[in-house]
Amino acid sequence: MDDFLKQINSYYSLSEETADALKAICKIHSFKKNDLILRAGDMARYYYYVRKGLLGYYTINESGNTIFKLFFEENSFVASTAAIIEHKPSLFHIIALEDCEVIMYPAQVFRELLIKYHDLALFHIHYLEKNWVVKKEPLEIDLKWDTAKIRYIKLYENQKLFKRLKQHHIASYLGITPTQLSRIRKELNF
Repeated sequence: MDDFLKQINSYYSLSEETADALKAICKIHSFKKNDLILRAGDMARYYYYVRKGLLGYYTINESGNTIFKLFFEENSFVASTAAIIEHKPSLFHIIALEDCEVIMYPAQVFRELLIKYHDLALFHIHYLEKNWVVKKEPLEIDLKWDTAKIRYIKLYENQKLFKRLKQHHIASYLGITPTQLSRIRKELNF
């Protein structure tokens, strides 16, 4: 639980009272590789913190193809945030791409704690600003303007993540076929 609190405190320091209240709603859970943690169409009831492993956030298009939107490594917070906020079914699946250990906590109870503990609310605001505004904007621009080749190079630069992904995950993330990915890899000679 220390890694979890350390990550939270990197956004905003929690008081001991707040940390204790948060720990009280958390439980550690393990998922096996390929376990679906959340299915699209289901209500998102939990927030997750990745202690060990790799999670993927994806949807399935009208042709039945899997399209990965994001990957979450250790020390990442994961949820279908829009679904939680809007009280609507998730549009995305969350899957364990490796055996994972997560800390999970119920969204509704967490949101009640946000009202009760000002420091926890400030953590949440800082986290959302950094990860769903500041980080997301360049990703949206890249998706709109960058070619698959440029996005591949950017993904390749994050070797820690890149080495953990299967080629079909990379192709899906880039929105291309495995054959197109092979051509890009051959052209770049990576």
